[in-house]
Formats: sequence, C-alpha cells, structure tokens
Amino acid sequence: MKKLFKVALVAVVAVGLLFAGNLAKAQSKIGYINTNQLMDQLPEMKTLRTQMEAYQKTFSDQLATMSNEYQTKGKDYQSKSATMTDAARIAAESELQDMQTRITSFRDNAQKQIEAKSNELLKPLTDKVRAAITAVAAAKGYAYVLDSSQIELIVSPAGDDLMASVKTKLGLQ
Repeated sequence: MKKLFKVALVAVVAVGLLFAGNLAKAQSKIGYINTNQLMDQLPEMKTLRTQMEAYQKTFSDQLATMSNEYQTKGKDYQSKSATMTDAARIAAESELQDMQTRITSFRDNAQKQIEAKSNELLKPLTDKVRAAITAVAAAKGYAYVLDSSQIELIVSPAGDDLMASVKTKLGLQ
C-alpha cells in the first residue's frame, strides 16, 4: 500500500513538473513592434499634426508679439537711459524685468498646454493601436510585446516583429 502511494505521488509530481515546464515555455514567447513607426503610418496622424501645428501657431504668434514688444522697449530704454532720471530708469528696468518674467511664464504655460492638447488628441489613436497590438499578440500567443521605439533591441529575430500583423489588423498596407 505504501509503495502504491509513493508511486502515485511520484507520478503526480512528474506530471505536475511536465505541465509546469510546458506552461513556462508557452508563456515565454516575446514579440516587438515600433509603435512610433506604426503611429506615423496611420492616416489620422496627418490630421492630428495639422491640428497641432495650428494650435502651436496661436501660441507662437502671441509669443512673437510679446518678444517684439520687449525688444522695442529694451531698445528704447537703451537709447534713453542716459538721459532718464533715476526714478524713470528704475521704473523702466522694472517694467522690462516684468515683461521678461511674463514671456518666460507664457512660454512655459504654452508648452504645458501644447503637451496636454497633444496627449488629448493622441489618446484615441494610442488606444486603437494598443488594442490592435493586444489582439494580434493574443491571437499569435505572445505573452510579452516590447515597444522597440522605447527601448533598443540588441538582438531581435525577424519572426517576432509584429509590425506586419498589426498593420493588417489596422487596415494599413
């Protein structure tokens, strides 16, 4: 009876190890894709770029106006500073420093707003691409898919590049 129990236990452990080994092999399949390259090929990206350029132009035009005003006042200050009273010179310098601060603040704020708008416009495309990658990875049995635009792949076999499959899934050529 003890021998039968030991044989059964050994058999269960052996089957368990065999199953665990096969499961580990199945989960080690790794693929990669360059999402930046894929995103650039989407037709929606052209429209998005046009929208972003127009949005950025509103900020750059306003920044150019502010910079021109600052330069004009700076030149005016330099030409008249020798004949100004101390109070007028201090007031003009204070105004120029204030303008410089406003320009810097505007530039920083504009950059944050542009980045937020870009993220807002890119989110639907990013979600679409991520869904396609997930679907292809699941269909082909990949446990991990690396973004080769974010990391440098030293060794990457051509068979594991999912670009063609995901492009097909997205309807791209």
